[in-house]
Amino acid sequence: MEFDLLGSLSPHEASPKPDTNSTDYPEVPQCSRRGCGRNAAWQLLWNNPKVHTPERRKVWLACDEHRDYLGEFLNQRGFLKAVEPFNGAEDQA
Repeated sequence: MEFDLLGSLSPHEASPKPDTNSTDYPEVPQCSRRGCGRNAAWQLLWNNPKVHTPERRKVWLACDEHRDYLGEFLNQRGFLKAVEPFNGAEDQA
């Protein structure tokens, strides 16, 4: 028996799987700043040493306008490791 998080029990049917071909994601990666829809030009590499291993790198993307804002946010917490240009599909692999 499978439990559906929406509250219905369905003993005979599996829960629907998300559509991985969905167009919910923008074609061009966008800035990680909330409310910003600009294309990403920078990648901010970071990790939280209390949670991640030292070699682990998380990535926030930033437009030119929000690069410093996001970088300062991470730097104040000691999380920022590097800021590099974002080259689109090449950097997503």
